[in-house]
Order: sequence, then C-alpha cells, then structure tokens
Amino acid sequence: MTHSAAGPVGPVLPAALDEAAHRCLVAGFDGTTTVPDTLKRLIDRGLGGVILFTRNIRDADQVRELTGTLRTLRPDLLVAIDNEGGGIGHLVAAGAPEVPGSWALGVADDPSLTAACADALAGHLLSLGITASYAPVADVQSRPENPIVRTRAFGGDPELVSRHLRAWIEATEARGVASCAKHFPGHGGTVTDSHHELSVDPRPYERLDLAPFRAAVDAGVPMLMSAHVVFPALDPDLPATLSPRVLSDLLRGELGFDGVLVSDALEMKAIADRYGEAAGARLALAAGADQVIVAVPDLQVTLACRDAVLDALRTGDLAEERVSEAAERVRRLALRYAVPYRPGAVATWDADAGLTAARQAVRSGGPLPEPVPGAHVVDCFPPPHPALNWGGEDLLTEIRALDPTATGTAVAGEPDDLGAVAEEALRAAGERPLVVAVCDAELYPWQGRLRGALLTARPDALPVSTGLPEAGSAVSAHGRGRVNLRAVAEVLTGRTSERD
Repeated sequence: MTHSAAGPVGPVLPAALDEAAHRCLVAGFDGTTTVPDTLKRLIDRGLGGVILFTRNIRDADQVRELTGTLRTLRPDLLVAIDNEGGGIGHLVAAGAPEVPGSWALGVADDPSLTAACADALAGHLLSLGITASYAPVADVQSRPENPIVRTRAFGGDPELVSRHLRAWIEATEARGVASCAKHFPGHGGTVTDSHHELSVDPRPYERLDLAPFRAAVDAGVPMLMSAHVVFPALDPDLPATLSPRVLSDLLRGELGFDGVLVSDALEMKAIADRYGEAAGARLALAAGADQVIVAVPDLQVTLACRDAVLDALRTGDLAEERVSEAAERVRRLALRYAVPYRPGAVATWDADAGLTAARQAVRSGGPLPEPVPGAHVVDCFPPPHPALNWGGEDLLTEIRALDPTATGTAVAGEPDDLGAVAEEALRAAGERPLVVAVCDAELYPWQGRLRGALLTARPDALPVSTGLPEAGSAVSAHGRGRVNLRAVAEVLTGRTSERD
C-alpha cells in the first residue's frame, strides 16, 4: 500500500515509512473548534502531534471539545502545549492555575512547592485533554545579559536547577502528563535570542550547563527539546538542533537518553533564516531528533517540511532506519501518554500553591518595606515577546485590587518622550508615595533612565523589580506572572489578597 503513485523526486515510499515520517512532525494550526482539512489529512497519514497556542484557546469547554475532536481523528495523536507557568502560558482564558515562573520557585527553593505548582499545571492540562507539556526549562541563567531565558530558569546554580527539575518532572509524570526538559544542551549561556538570530555559547565543554539535563534524564523525563544554539566546544559549525555530535553522540551516547527528542520550533530565525524550515526538518531528523515542531499556523510550512523529509527518504539522503527509529520512540510516547487518556474526573490540585510560592519569593535587600497605601505606581516593562504568550498583567492592577485608592500607569515598551512620561508621573503622584517598578532594566536601558529620573526627583520613591533582581530594589518579585505581582502588591499595600 502506498499514498501516491509516484514521488516528486524518486520511488514511491511504503505506507509504513510514510506514516513514520509523519509521526516525526508536530504541527501548529488555526482554529478553536474546527480542525482544518489540511491538518486532518496530515493526521490521517500519521501526524505525531499538534501544539496548541493562545490562538487555539477560548475557554475550558472549548479546549475540551477541540482536544476531543483531535483525539477522535487519531487516538495516538499527542496534544501538546508550552506550559511553563509564570508570565508564560497559553491557557489563561481556560482557567489556568496561577503559579509563579521558575525563577521565583528557585528563590523560594522548596521542591515540594515546585512539585505542587507543577502538579496544578499538569492536572489542569489533563482536565482539558492535553497530555504533553513542553516544560520545564532546564537552562541555567548563566549570563546576566541573556535575553530569553532569565526568569524562565529556576536559577543560576546548576544544582538548584537540577533539584527543582526533578520535582517538576516527577510531579508531572505522576499525573500521567509528559514533561519536556528544554533547551538541550542549554540556552542560558548565550547573549542572543534564537527566536531572532543564531545564538552561540562560546564556553569550553567543562563549563557548559549539562548537569540539569543529566538530572532530567535520571528523573525519567520522557522528552527533551533541543536548542538552536551553536556550541563550538561540541560542534563549531551546526546549531545543536542540527548537530549529530550534540544530539546523537552527546545526548544519546554520553547522557543515555532514549526518550523523544523534539526540536524547538523550526520557524525560529536561527533555523529559518540560515537553513529554511524544510531543510531544517530534514537535517534535524538526520542528526538525531525524533520530532520537529512547526509551530506557525500556516500548514503550508508544515507540508513543505513534510515533503522535504519524504523527498530525502526517497533519494536516500535521510536513512529509513533513522526515521523508523524516531517514529518508534514517538509511538512509545503516544502509547504512554496519548492513548491511555480517558476523559472524566481529574483529581483536584492545590490552588493555593502558586500564591504561597510567589509570596516566599518576594525579597528585599533588608527588611521588607512598610506598606505604602494610596501610592502612585509607575510600572515599566518590555512589550510582550512575539513567540511567548503574556497575559498583559501589570503591577498597578494588582495593587488596585487590594487598595482602590492607588493610582498610576503601566509603561509597556519605550515611550516616545520619556521625559514627558516622567514629568506626568511626578505631577500625578503629587504628595502620594511613589512606587517605581522595572522589569529587566539591564536589557532595556529606557527603564533605567525613567527610573533614574523619577528617583532623582523623588528620592523617597520605592524601587521595585519584577524581572531578575535589580541593584537597589526595595522589593524584588523574581518574576512577572500575575501571582508574582499579586504577592508584591500584598507587601506594598499591607493587605492579603483572596484567591479568585
């Protein structure tokens, strides 16, 4: 049996090999209740998985309907989503549990709390029919100027990261949800973002942050995700996603990982601009990846990647044995996490764990400041990352929920006239206490300039940091998820919030 009378550039493939090639793909798509016909055809031919994004989420019932439809089309289809917690998540509209990001969990440094937060996220996924989560982040935040890992990491110490990884992975596994440690062999030592350009980690081998990935493998993590990063100590030419030395020799050989290795999204510019998504798919599978993610909703990009893999199989540029091996790993993963899924009651989770952890992560250089009721709040933060969902949370909203007399403004992105913003903030604050919050001002100098102008005029102002901690901050949240901001709001108002 075959799917076509002739291949574009070579002989017809057997149906089993065609299906194996499709198992190696994970596709993004548009739609909240209906499945595009093109995606249905891919699923019919064996598509290994789909990845959901905010564009696919309207509410919890709708997500259940969508995942049920997908599972009806193919019971062994893996339905996955990025679900790190904190300010990064796609399920806000579906009632996602509020948990802080990984950095705050590392600051609290209570693995049982990390496990409780991971359990809440996994339980919620299961209740929606999603059984694979591209989390946790195993990267170590090794460079202060790193633009993409930052508070997504559990910390800057490999041992701390390792113990929280283990707690997260074990809790997720206990729910019957597949976790995925990322981004192998680490994205925390770079100074560029692979969403925008090829990243390089120039450190020698002995200084690479491999320990957390070893810990993840030892903890039985079923999936790992590769990084679009060049490591000259491992392979001077190819990013890890495309490197046999990194994926096959290091990960399979040295670390002994036999789970599913999935690529980061191929449309990221580190791959797309230099190789193209289609060539990236072929090269990643040849290097040792088992699945490649094409996250964009344009299914023509997925089809181009699929066709490149099929053509390479026909010409012999991609070994049948490599694709069959990859597909078998995906099949085993699906049997473990996709097929056993049964809709119905899901055990409850600790809905308070996230706020408890966020409260424990709030820090100060000394004693926490006294409350400042009726404050004027200037909350500065960068615009949302185009590839990472962000719910639009701001500190002023959380403070006003506890203290309706508070005023202020949220400054999302560099203003055209920074001086005018500072003048207006000072005028509006008047004699009120002034709170000035920044998020990663080290990366966004405009925030530092605005904060400096405000503190010069009002030396009594209270400086707050919501990203990585800034020098001189009176309060540090260690994250920008809603629950992090709420915990800071409690400190600044002296009032305790009631969980929604």
